[in-house]
Amino acid sequence: MLEFFKTVDDIVWGAPLLVLLVGTGIYLTIRLGLLQIFRLPKAFALIFAEDQGEGDISSFAALATALAATVGTGNIVGVATAIKSGGPGALFWMWIAAFFGMATKYAEGLLAIKYRTKDANGEIAGGPMHYIINGMGRKWKPLAVFFALAGVLVAWLGMGTFSQVNSITSSLENTFSFSPQIASIFIAVLVAVVIFGGIQSISKVAEKVVPFMAGIYILAVCAVIAMNANQILPSFVLILKGAFTGTAAVGGFTGAVVKEAIQIGVARGVFSNESGLGSAPIAAAAAKTEEPVEQGLISMTGTFIDTLIICTLTGLAIIVTGKWTVQGLEGAPLTQATFSSLFGSSGAVALTFCLVLFAFTTILGWSYYGERCFEFLFGTKYLLVYRVIFIAMVALGGFLKLDLIWTLADIVNGLMALPNLVALLALSPIIISETYRYFNKSE
Repeated sequence: MLEFFKTVDDIVWGAPLLVLLVGTGIYLTIRLGLLQIFRLPKAFALIFAEDQGEGDISSFAALATALAATVGTGNIVGVATAIKSGGPGALFWMWIAAFFGMATKYAEGLLAIKYRTKDANGEIAGGPMHYIINGMGRKWKPLAVFFALAGVLVAWLGMGTFSQVNSITSSLENTFSFSPQIASIFIAVLVAVVIFGGIQSISKVAEKVVPFMAGIYILAVCAVIAMNANQILPSFVLILKGAFTGTAAVGGFTGAVVKEAIQIGVARGVFSNESGLGSAPIAAAAAKTEEPVEQGLISMTGTFIDTLIICTLTGLAIIVTGKWTVQGLEGAPLTQATFSSLFGSSGAVALTFCLVLFAFTTILGWSYYGERCFEFLFGTKYLLVYRVIFIAMVALGGFLKLDLIWTLADIVNGLMALPNLVALLALSPIIISETYRYFNKSE
């Protein structure tokens, strides 16, 4: 079964999707005049500006909710698996995907506000399924339905449940010898308590937990890098060399070709920051703002924080310590070994704490994303069915194997990205005209 899903994964994440994913970001970057560079200071300033407009949550809460879903196991486990499989060069391709992904994320946030609506309960509903229908026309509803179906599958089978829970349980087992099965059931109970409170409950948890956990994690990983400062320059050489020539076998590492580095780097980059996936605009649509461009700029900072800061620090720490070459280490245990090289057994405990918080908030964020997709398909009457199935999938997360989990997550991620990228390209004239309108008016 694993081999079958790996074959499907290779097809889904083949050259066409990689070209479409990165190509969309490149196209938008050019047409928007390198907006992710020149408008980044303004984007960060807007995060803390006073909210003005109709919505369910603040712009900061919308960003925190989006970051809750992105700053998770992709930053700890995803980076580790990418480097283990594709070599240090995979980190370079994560950077490339993130840089151009910032323009993609901007476009998603902009369209989320421009085409959002209200559901039967009076709550804001938005995201790709809405900007496909309201922006491209109702004849494109099959594309919107395809996206929503993929979104529910990602929530139930991908990064919303299995990969997060497995990362928590394997980390707890590795550090405290805690039963993965019991841990996953306990996590399911905690998730149930929060998600039945809706977006307000989820965003309140995210607002408090995300900044705290990200700050603690960044400080700890910077300490690991600082203690191996003499390896920073050689590590960047390994990253750049591995990106274009592949990585030869080192220690227990089996070696990787350039194709592996590109494919795994881009796929894990998307898994981590979700640019182009179409998930973040579902949260962005709920923000209290009337200006699409401003929410687009705020959304863009999520990719910068997630990949260009947090993933880079994680990857660099793994490489400078040399732990990526140790045979038998992969996923969460690989990153734990990296921390333990400086902090000893307390390092593994600290990382486990960070990982549990990271993954838990990601589960909460994806419960909301999947719920909005499910609601689009079946209406508000059956949301209880979605939530019960979601909680059941969380409980199952501790019973599955790592390879199968990440392969399934990659497949459903790719299926979700495809209709969203088509919509971004089709609506790019709107994105560009809205951008120039805003900046011509403000300047």
